[in-house]
Amino acid sequence: MIIPKKLQRGNEIRVIAPSMSLSIVSKKNQEYANDFFEKYGFRLSFGKYVEECDLFKSASIASRIADLHDAFADPSVDAILAVIGGSNATQLLNQIDYDLIKANPKILCGYSDITALNTAIYTKTKLVTYSGAHYSTFAMQKGLDYTKDYFFKCLMRTTPFEIIPSNKWSDDAWYLDQENRTFYKNDGPLILQPGTAEGVIVGANIAIFTNLKGTEYFPSLKDKIIFLEDDAIAGPASFDEFDRMLHSLTYHPEFQYIKGLMIGRFPKIAKVTDEHLKKSINCKSIPKEIPIIANLDFGHTTPIFTFPIGGKAKIEQNKITITEH
Repeated sequence: MIIPKKLQRGNEIRVIAPSMSLSIVSKKNQEYANDFFEKYGFRLSFGKYVEECDLFKSASIASRIADLHDAFADPSVDAILAVIGGSNATQLLNQIDYDLIKANPKILCGYSDITALNTAIYTKTKLVTYSGAHYSTFAMQKGLDYTKDYFFKCLMRTTPFEIIPSNKWSDDAWYLDQENRTFYKNDGPLILQPGTAEGVIVGANIAIFTNLKGTEYFPSLKDKIIFLEDDAIAGPASFDEFDRMLHSLTYHPEFQYIKGLMIGRFPKIAKVTDEHLKKSINCKSIPKEIPIIANLDFGHTTPIFTFPIGGKAKIEQNKITITEH
């Protein structure tokens, strides 16, 4: 395990676009995000190609690789933050110089499609990466406090921290309308199987994670605590997709040796109920002693906590503690 140096006030954060382009983020929201980092004492710099945009709403593979490599190689850069997610970060995996990254370990943070980089880099180098807020996330004007607090807990401190559920959550298009937000009461985590466990964290976006099965970028599952979440692009059919991918994952030869399974909250449009989640788990060959907890604050709802891919967690019934990050 290689844990990168923690962030400090005054550090430089390089913003890159390994998936979708910065050009899709409104100028106003870019201003909000820039103001956030300035307020908390960080310096931002931007990759050379962050605004390049093609038919996939991304820069070319060569441009995205250049920005990624430059961010790791530049000694003035202390941490790297993805602009936003998307759908094509996997295009980069066989072009990455993993030796360069291992020789220059730094924080890399992002979620959703950025899971491809998180997983591949951890697998190839053992560098701990982070599933957490994007640069664009910090444009949010309401409901950001929980996300901000866990971003700083995970990336600025070295001490263990407990994942406490948020008080309320949202899945609205906040980036289109910052004033008229809809928030829901958080009923807390759903324990699908009780238990205790300790292990290394892998996973995050289930579509990206399962797509890497059978490749050199997929990590060992033995003794791992798997964190999985999904978006709701398919609407009410989204959970069917999640269930199918999870079932496929259980067929992996090492799945029976995992230590725990943590599931992020689904957006409302997916229409996922507690009964859906219980039924999904009950019809799978998962050892009964493995703790499984759902409706957690990570994924495609807000707020979210930041957690380390390759770091360690301890599960005690409904208590989740990030112990090494």
